[in-house]
Amino acid sequence: MNIESGNKMKRRDFVGKTMIAGGMMAPAAGLMSPGPQGRPVPPDEEIVIERAVAGRPHEGKVLAVIQPHCDDIAYFAAGTVAKLIHEGYTAYLIRTTNDDAAGSGSSYGERVLNNEKSNEAFARVMGFKKVYDLGYRNHRMDEYNIQEIKGRLIFLFRLLKVDTIVSFDPWDHYEENPDHYVTARAVEAARWMAGMGTDYPEQLEVVDPHPVIERYYYARGPQVFNRIVDISGFIDRKTEANMAVIAQGSGGHAGSNLRKRLAAEGKKLPLLGNDDRTADFNYIKNFMLDMYSEQMRGIPSDRELGKYYGLEWAERFRYFGPQKSGLNDYISKNAVKL
Repeated sequence: MNIESGNKMKRRDFVGKTMIAGGMMAPAAGLMSPGPQGRPVPPDEEIVIERAVAGRPHEGKVLAVIQPHCDDIAYFAAGTVAKLIHEGYTAYLIRTTNDDAAGSGSSYGERVLNNEKSNEAFARVMGFKKVYDLGYRNHRMDEYNIQEIKGRLIFLFRLLKVDTIVSFDPWDHYEENPDHYVTARAVEAARWMAGMGTDYPEQLEVVDPHPVIERYYYARGPQVFNRIVDISGFIDRKTEANMAVIAQGSGGHAGSNLRKRLAAEGKKLPLLGNDDRTADFNYIKNFMLDMYSEQMRGIPSDRELGKYYGLEWAERFRYFGPQKSGLNDYISKNAVKL
């Protein structure tokens, strides 16, 4: 049993740590993280397996989930978010764009509205307490002053007293979408500054400085990761979350639409069942999250990732937790009176 120091309470039940050993060598790099599409990590890095724990060990803690678009968390991290909420977190969803350049709808207004509805539907399925939409233009976040984005996020982190965040990895080298990497960098800077009394001091008239303790960062494509989260008990919730995002992506009604198209051609896929809901559910769980995950999401199958680590289904993250005890802790334990 390994309990990380600095947590407010027992954080999780670790089933073990798998040392990174025997990894493949990458050009001009060092060891590779084991598992599908691993990327170089420090030689002393470890892979931690995080499982769900009984009860509500995170009661009283706050989770902020930040996504640029309404389908990002559903695609990449909904299993872990569902697990954390199940364990007691009060969760808030922050979407940085208005999704105006993606998804269904022939006009600007229709796309914005349809994506907003999908974002709200996703939030209901997951159990978020509230949704915040920042409203930046889709695929154009690199036009905006990042200082403004950071300021808004800092205020929310302080206002909500956020303990833990889930978002895109700010150090991912393979991300093409400016909304993803601008959001990621703004989130990382904001969480660092939110606990300082010198940044945005005018906010301190209504909110207090508040440090963010834990970070779960996900990425598309090859990724540096040090944490595998067992989502076996939450894979159906992740599937339902993707079903709620009907405005865009490979989720929503993709399964029922495929079932109807095949029926018009006098064909059927038994896996899609005999009704629309079953078709949508099985399409997402079996095709998008597993068999064709690389093509549809740009990341390895959740099932194959889990299998590699002895789990049924899993998600991967670059994780940062509470800082280890430092000099002050040593002083408190060892200082003696003169």
